[in-house]
Amino acid sequence: MLNPEREIQPFVVNLTGINSNMLRNAPKFYEVAKRIVEITNDCILVAHNAQFDYRILRTEFKRLGFEYERKSLCTVELSKHLIPGQTSYSLGKLVRSLGIPVADRHRASGDALATVKLFKILLDKDSNKNIIKESIRLNPKYQLEPRHLDILDGLPTITGVYYIHDSKGEIIYIGKSNNIKKRINQHFTSTNQKSKKIQSQVYAVTYEATGSELVALLKESEEIKRNKPIFNRALRRSVFTHALYSFVDEKKYLNLKIDIADGRKKPITTFSNRQSGKSFITKAVEEYNLCQKLTGIYKTKTSCFNYDIKSCNGACVQKEASELYNKRVQSLIDKNSYSQKNMVIIDKGRAIDERSAILIENGVFKGIGFFNLNYQINNIAVLESIITPMQNNRDTQHIIQSYIRKNKRLKIIQLNH
Repeated sequence: MLNPEREIQPFVVNLTGINSNMLRNAPKFYEVAKRIVEITNDCILVAHNAQFDYRILRTEFKRLGFEYERKSLCTVELSKHLIPGQTSYSLGKLVRSLGIPVADRHRASGDALATVKLFKILLDKDSNKNIIKESIRLNPKYQLEPRHLDILDGLPTITGVYYIHDSKGEIIYIGKSNNIKKRINQHFTSTNQKSKKIQSQVYAVTYEATGSELVALLKESEEIKRNKPIFNRALRRSVFTHALYSFVDEKKYLNLKIDIADGRKKPITTFSNRQSGKSFITKAVEEYNLCQKLTGIYKTKTSCFNYDIKSCNGACVQKEASELYNKRVQSLIDKNSYSQKNMVIIDKGRAIDERSAILIENGVFKGIGFFNLNYQINNIAVLESIITPMQNNRDTQHIIQSYIRKNKRLKIIQLNH
């Protein structure tokens, strides 16, 4: 807080609860002006209704005979563009509808922290990365020739998505890593053709923390498709080659089969390669007590090997009723496919008191978001407002299903619509 060196108007007292007595011992503007210049040097000011705050700052500096100029971003304008349809864009109502906890409302620290959390949501929702690209074009610190070591110095060792920019701010490569600094260092030290081209064109590296590897994988997939970075294009084939399919044979038994992925058929789940699929079906035979013959891993016209050693119940030779056998196959299908399901996958967040949410409605991947642990995530209204919409496609289905397979302890909440 600052001492404005004048009486506070009654309507401001009513709005904020701040009166003149509270500010009597606060510093005056000229006492903090030098520090404001220092901490905002080479920065873009982000504020809710930035025009108002920036005008106040410029006016106060003008009284001191100093021309204060900074670029600014307004979270009101960005919210109207990226979160349309809100009943109000005031900071209080907006953060409430997005499930952002606020302490000390109408105090500098409380409002500033709420604006930071809102800005993070806006960055998440900006899948075209226009905010980041524009900030690199505008920010003076990127106008000097950067050295690779300088870029590395500013990078963290966290899980997230990173963006490599050229001198115009355009994104030339998008990647994900569990250690962003280490991964960028690999780009800068590798001698392959793609890395050498990236090394010659890189001007800046920005990143978004995700906490969750699943969120990072989904963001990377979505943003590569949206932004089409020049050095990603050649690499972006489908991230899976094989899939698990089911069919009912003439004896009414539900069969499973690992096959080459076919876009015309609906798979139960998908795999990065044939070996991954074979490994999955081998474990499934054991876990669900399935027949080797009816899962395609033992070619025979009679009984399977497991039946001969008494560890298969005999579906291969109709010794086990198809209804009983099919029930176990169906439970495997239900566990490994989210077709028709309404659910939220809960994973790590970017901070201790935060979690990530991956929303699936009626078997369709809707998008990702982050929520504070103070909020109940089964509140659909809050959930839908924090979610950044994303495309549902074969790649996202593969990413989600593979992650669920590999992370057995993942928390999944079934939603009732």
